[in-house]
Amino acid sequence: MTINEIQDEVIEEFIDFDDWMDRYQLLIDMGNEQPALPEEYKTEQNLIDGCQSRVWLQADLVDGKVQFRAESDALIVKGIVALLVRVLNNQTPQDIMDADLYFIEQIGLREHLSPTRSNGLLAMLKQMKLYALAFKTKQQA
Repeated sequence: MTINEIQDEVIEEFIDFDDWMDRYQLLIDMGNEQPALPEEYKTEQNLIDGCQSRVWLQADLVDGKVQFRAESDALIVKGIVALLVRVLNNQTPQDIMDADLYFIEQIGLREHLSPTRSNGLLAMLKQMKLYALAFKTKQQA
């Protein structure tokens, strides 16, 4: 699936819930369904700067596509990073770099996050795009 197809799928899931408490619960459920990040990846190097809670992000390039794995020690943040991984995982570095992540606005996520969580969301996205850029640069070398 393309990034936009996955985003549309996410929007469909969230649009069913009018109440933001239900949407938060959906986020928490998404985080809890995500496989745990192996301890070997919970390193200082994989911690994302700019997040109030601890968020680890591991990225690998496999067959020309970026594979993300992530985890957080905070429930909602774990859901947010699970959502980002779902949308950007297994895509090419170029597609990740070019992605317009419109689902964040359309599901109302940014406006319902505290300023610190919103900053964390931006930090996670920035880190994912930086990994994509690094992998793309390696491919061209």
